[in-house]
Amino acid sequence: MKRSLILILLLLNFVTAFAQDPASVEMADTLRSSGKIYVVIGTIVIIFIGLAIYLFAIDRRLKKLKNKNSS
Repeated sequence: MKRSLILILLLLNFVTAFAQDPASVEMADTLRSSGKIYVVIGTIVIIFIGLAIYLFAIDRRLKKLKNKNSS
């Protein structure tokens, strides 16, 4: 049951990948031509790195609490 649900979700995700024509994305072309696309990508990378650090810090704290409570 779980495998079939995951398979259906993955197939639906694949179908929506073709919903937009790549030639009609004018914003990306404009940002790429002016060089601002690198600012957008840099901002997204910084946000994801910050989220990853935050999640690892929370995980470390939870492990410390779990070890403290179990001993």
